[in-house]
Amino acid sequence: MQFQQLRSFVAVAELRHFTQAAERVGIAQPSLSKQIHSLEADLGTPLFERGPAGVALTQAGEALLPFATRIVADVDTARRAIEQLVGLGRGRVRLGATPSLSTSIVPSLLQRFRRTYPGIDLHIQEGGSRDLERSLAEGALDLALIVLRSPSMAGPAAGSDPALAAEPLLRERLVVASTEALPKEIAIGELRHRPLVMFRPGYDLRDATLEACRQAGFVPQFAVEGGEMDAVLSLVEAGLGAAIVPGGVLAGRRGLHAARITPAMHRVIAVAKRRDAPLPHAAEALRETLRLHLYSRKLPGGDQLLF
Repeated sequence: MQFQQLRSFVAVAELRHFTQAAERVGIAQPSLSKQIHSLEADLGTPLFERGPAGVALTQAGEALLPFATRIVADVDTARRAIEQLVGLGRGRVRLGATPSLSTSIVPSLLQRFRRTYPGIDLHIQEGGSRDLERSLAEGALDLALIVLRSPSMAGPAAGSDPALAAEPLLRERLVVASTEALPKEIAIGELRHRPLVMFRPGYDLRDATLEACRQAGFVPQFAVEGGEMDAVLSLVEAGLGAAIVPGGVLAGRRGLHAARITPAMHRVIAVAKRRDAPLPHAAEALRETLRLHLYSRKLPGGDQLLF
């Protein structure tokens, strides 16, 4: 479900006319119709009844409309808030991100931010969540994209430093990645006899994998260990073993297959900041751009926005 699909859906629902809705959102009518058909296909049900009398919402369309309207309004509000920020001709943002997020979300986020704020200098620090939290607390970063230890936590960034606050953004579903053909779903216990490519000690995905295996009653065997995201994916592509990773990092890696894990495994991504220091205007703009970017991004199956 993409943001532009929802914007087109809301326009048709309000105007009850496809051509007029296309004019409102600024696209050709065939493109708008294609977006609506794609949204209906994703949801598995028609959203509009099309007849000689015009366009009417189905029961599913009526159910979706208030949620879609709120999302479109929230994105428009975020965009206006960014546009109204002053003093952003120059400045600097220091952003920290874990290696997996540096691979999946950060490049397109910063591309979007650069288009809007070409005069802002961007400084990136890549590291594990705990390292990034320390850098935040020391004032070396303005914002950090981290993995929460507890999916329910919205207070201290990882339950360890009350000086930090985190806003949960995204719940990512984890998958098994391998060069071998995989079924759609694989039980965690089936990894008992599969060699795994394992992340370095202290990496959140290593901890999550080991804990899931422990709960399933076994200790996994490692084909190789010690890497971060890019290295682990390259080693899996080389056929050295399987790995548990977020589904989003597999985009563009045609040689890898993915299987959903049962019981489902997830991790929660958050943006963290210091409690005792107001964000610079440039960092606030980046945080708002991040929310807008996640709203408009097509999420892998099983992922969920949390704001």
